[in-house]
Amino acid sequence: MTTTTPGHRAARPAAGTTVLPRPGRVWTYALVATIGLGAVYVVSIWWQDTTPGSLSNSAGLVTGAGRVLGMLAAYLLLVLVALMARIPLLEHRVGSDVLTRVHRALGEYTVSLAVCHALLIILGYALTAHTNPVSETVTLELGYPDVLMATAALGLLIWVGIVSARAVRRRMAYESWYYIHLYVYLAIGLAFSHEFANGAEFSTSARNRMIWVTAHVLVAVLLVYFRILVPIRRSLRHDVRVAGVVRESKGVVSLHLTGRNLNQLRIQPGQFLRWRFLDRAHWWQSHPYSLSAAPENRRMRITVKDLGDGSRALRKLRPGTRVWFEGPYGAFTARRLDPSTGGKVLMIAGGVGITPLRALFESLPGGGGSAVLLYRGSTPAELPLYEELAEIARQRGFGLFPLLGPRHTKPDPLSAAELRKLVPDLAERDVYLCGPPGLVHSARRGLHRAKVPNRRIHIESFDF
Repeated sequence: MTTTTPGHRAARPAAGTTVLPRPGRVWTYALVATIGLGAVYVVSIWWQDTTPGSLSNSAGLVTGAGRVLGMLAAYLLLVLVALMARIPLLEHRVGSDVLTRVHRALGEYTVSLAVCHALLIILGYALTAHTNPVSETVTLELGYPDVLMATAALGLLIWVGIVSARAVRRRMAYESWYYIHLYVYLAIGLAFSHEFANGAEFSTSARNRMIWVTAHVLVAVLLVYFRILVPIRRSLRHDVRVAGVVRESKGVVSLHLTGRNLNQLRIQPGQFLRWRFLDRAHWWQSHPYSLSAAPENRRMRITVKDLGDGSRALRKLRPGTRVWFEGPYGAFTARRLDPSTGGKVLMIAGGVGITPLRALFESLPGGGGSAVLLYRGSTPAELPLYEELAEIARQRGFGLFPLLGPRHTKPDPLSAAELRKLVPDLAERDVYLCGPPGLVHSARRGLHRAKVPNRRIHIESFDF
């Protein structure tokens, strides 16, 4: 294993590379502000339909709180689906990583609000009827229309919330986690019926019903269009097929794909797509994989590690297998470069986390030491695509450093001190970071201690 150090000659970016405008943080702030304004509007609907005297006692206050929390939970449930509708404007301007973090945070709030809604409604009704909560629960379940549906919806949300917890999610196959999440759509349908049957804000107001129905229809249209119709149209138009499968290292294979007019997809190095291989073993599942080389007009490549689920069987794909896809998605691209750094970049990868960085390493603008790649692995066998990276570094004058050793090596190669030794001008660079959660956490801690501004740390994590 060799180390390639930066040269001094300038090198051009790969042919066909397009440097697009950098996505602004203002888009993220605008997204959060829009979600917040929507929540304020939902609360205003509740307030407008609340009679002045209904909050004058404990029972009224508790019931009122339960009603507004239920409306907020239903609203956030719609927001969660919209965030995952793969709307191009959000995917390319905000980025999949930010959308995923917002989605995860709002998911926790949604489940919490739904649980609190149910508990407060039971307690409020019990106080009103001067009975105990257990008896009131039975009365609500058996005596009110669609409450049983709402209970089923709540159970589904709690189930999805449990499997979304990091400790549980990391022990699950991706397919299991993904398909359990589809039950959210069923939960929305069950909750929608309950809202119209029992929600005072909707049962007595045609205007509110129209607003609520319109919101649901709009989200449904976005979901169907961007997650179903657009992928089908693109898959038929570009006719992507497997051209070959190449073993890169133990448990890692590259899938070479061919297609028609792939430049029309405007895929940027660093982005990912969701792939569905149409053979008997894989047609029913899709997986997100980044391109591991800059795309060409008729060729693409992805590199996949055996993670113990459907990815293991991909090595058996036959040439000619048709591929359907969604995307491209994500903003882990050269668009994130901070103009103030002068194009200087540090990349940190671990294992198969090299895939989007391999494509970026090939296509970044600049040369002569403007890019440095740190590649972490326990042994040389855990550094797939290294020889390709070494050749790119040699041609373009980039720096390439393998960081080999056990996971808990001392000193930590990703600590601030060690990073500064390898990259003295670390704080003046953009940093692209991709790999398993442990590596991402360790590297991010080292980068923060090295005074790298958070706005220059761009992360793509495998923590789905």
